[in-house]
Amino acid sequence: MFLTRSPFPMAPAIDRDILVVTHGAPSVPIVQEIAVRDLACRLNALMPDAQVRGASLAAKGALARAVDGLKNPILCPWFMSDGWFVGTHLPKRLRAAGLARWEATPPMGLMPGMGRLLRDRIQARLAATGWRAEDTTVIFAAHGSPSSDRPRRATQGAAEALARHMPFKSIRPCYVDEPPAIRDAARVEGPAIVLPFFAARAGHVTQDLPAELEAAGFTGPVLDPVGLWPEAPVLAMTCISNMLATQAA
Repeated sequence: MFLTRSPFPMAPAIDRDILVVTHGAPSVPIVQEIAVRDLACRLNALMPDAQVRGASLAAKGALARAVDGLKNPILCPWFMSDGWFVGTHLPKRLRAAGLARWEATPPMGLMPGMGRLLRDRIQARLAATGWRAEDTTVIFAAHGSPSSDRPRRATQGAAEALARHMPFKSIRPCYVDEPPAIRDAARVEGPAIVLPFFAARAGHVTQDLPAELEAAGFTGPVLDPVGLWPEAPVLAMTCISNMLATQAA
């Protein structure tokens, strides 16, 4: 795979191994495996002195191949919250794949700077539509969980961070797997935009979200999932760089 010069500023020299891991999609594992490898390449373009590998949990053998030869890499979980997958399942899978030690960043959805990332992308979209933030409702669509409050807390934290940066008419967190439902939150008068707080374009984004928006009669703009934004690797780069700087201080 050929890489073009990145339009983003480079991080200070980072020569650590970095491992980006996503959930993946069991029904179409190769699609998400290709996506996470592309993500690893984009992150590597920002940190050319590092070795960056990517793997999804759903693709058979992918994690074992990705960790082969790595010793104490920086783990970058490409998830939106620190729920069961990040806190329990991922460490178990890493050890089973043969990785004994690693240092982890927060999951992508909890990385510092998320509020600014959301602000910048929505500002650009509002500028294209000619809408004012004060007149606009943000439908903050996320996964949620019926068994843990961690996904909801991560979503609410990101929504609150966005609210501190821009004076929207309303920001409405809503979920696939818990109330309030997306179809209820998306019934809104006036300008509104959907922000999918997801790490990838998988089933929830390609199937559940469109179905919920159709049920609500919503026809406004829908952004790409946050984890696919071109600026998302910069968020990860900054998080990794700051983590290493703190350790060195």
